[in-house]
Amino acid sequence: MDHSFLSALILLLLVLDPLGSLPIFIPIMNGVPRERRRRVALREVAIAFAVLLGFMFAGEAFLRVMHLSERSLEVAGGVILLMVAIRMIFGHEGGVYGMPEGKEPLIFPLAVPLLAGPSAMATVLLLASRQPEKVMTWMAALTVAMAVSGAVLLLCERIRRLLGDSVVAATEKLMGLVLTAIAVEMILAGLKRYFLG
Repeated sequence: MDHSFLSALILLLLVLDPLGSLPIFIPIMNGVPRERRRRVALREVAIAFAVLLGFMFAGEAFLRVMHLSERSLEVAGGVILLMVAIRMIFGHEGGVYGMPEGKEPLIFPLAVPLLAGPSAMATVLLLASRQPEKVMTWMAALTVAMAVSGAVLLLCERIRRLLGDSVVAATEKLMGLVLTAIAVEMILAGLKRYFLG
């Protein structure tokens, strides 16, 4: 299927899922001192953008060098997503990613794997490999999608106050259930492509 800028942007926003990631953003950012939150959010979005941009241009070569297939990327992404989903549903000391209290995130878990996760990496890789002549369009779509994700990350505290803690907690459990289904689907799709071609 051929993509346009708009369809690629929508696809990337669905994969990045900034609103669905709010229940994860909020507890992680709450552990960051208030005066540093803006800087941390912008830094993590910039790192995630650089990772995805790098994967867009060099992802296929990296997979070839490491003798990895897109199927293995899909299965690995599904397993990681499943572990995150289980923590979201049943709760975990230190939050979904086990971040120590008051510790500032650096790369993990906000930039990678939350923003630049395996599914986002696979998406940019597929866009670039299937229609390489439109690489500038994919870069523009990725830039806009990351800007939206950054805005949600910067405003997560205001969104939490607007919705309330109970709604955010309920959303986290609900998103955990949805992520479980997505993770299982990713694993099954990767295994199906591996065994059946």
